[in-house]
Amino acid sequence: MQKSLKAHIEYLLCISIEKIHSLSGGDISQAYLLETENEHFFCKVNHDDNAYKMFVAEKVGLEAISNTQVIATPNVLLCEPLEKGAFLIMEYIKPGRASQTEMEQLGHQLAMLHQFSKSDFYGWETNNFIGSLPQENNQCSNWPEFYIHERLLPQIKMAMVNKRLGVSDIPSESQLSVTCKNLFPKTEPALLHGDLWGGNYLVSQGGRPYLIDPAIYYGHNEVDIAMTRLFGGFDSSFYHAYGEHFPKEPFESERTDIYQLYYLLVHLNLFGRSYYGSVRSILKRYF
Repeated sequence: MQKSLKAHIEYLLCISIEKIHSLSGGDISQAYLLETENEHFFCKVNHDDNAYKMFVAEKVGLEAISNTQVIATPNVLLCEPLEKGAFLIMEYIKPGRASQTEMEQLGHQLAMLHQFSKSDFYGWETNNFIGSLPQENNQCSNWPEFYIHERLLPQIKMAMVNKRLGVSDIPSESQLSVTCKNLFPKTEPALLHGDLWGGNYLVSQGGRPYLIDPAIYYGHNEVDIAMTRLFGGFDSSFYHAYGEHFPKEPFESERTDIYQLYYLLVHLNLFGRSYYGSVRSILKRYF
């Protein structure tokens, strides 16, 4: 961290930073633990052109989840632009080890989040980000239409422009529509974390689950669950607790594949052709 940024943060928070530790785990931003005599803070720094917009969207998502009062998020203290990029400061949650009890609690609390809805539409008030990529959230009353036009098609088009998908890989819009309308149930808009892989939750040393790095919007609750199954990190006690609130419905396995397709397309666009096989497999199977 640059000395000028350290001094700026000290001035804004009226603190004296004694130690700065680099933290691992961030694919997009640099992460730091800031130590004062009595407190610890978590800091993210990003020098991309979209950094401030990304951090504002993250702040909005964390606060929206926190405002439901059903699951915790770290308190955001500062979100400020830099001459190039931006930084985000929030409270530091010292991670503990998640036991079966904490994973059950996380399952129950996520289900409560999904039952919290104040929207008649799928989407969100503004666009935001999935990783560092733009995520469109134009509101729509029809879930299949929202998922096709706001999730799949933007990522498919990006993959074509980046030459990571060929013309022969791409289904028509009518093919997407037929499959999604046949497999997606009627459902109420649920408040979603939006990017719930194993690195985007933590359990504090006191045993409290927290959600971090959201890509928030209103959607089908199964989207979050599909993401939890993509890269692991969630045990059977989590799914059992969640299932007490949302029992499995017909064609959930097929929807899981289609919901994971969005995240695999995102990874294809972010990280390259290593995700092509997984994307192509789902496209061929369902469209």
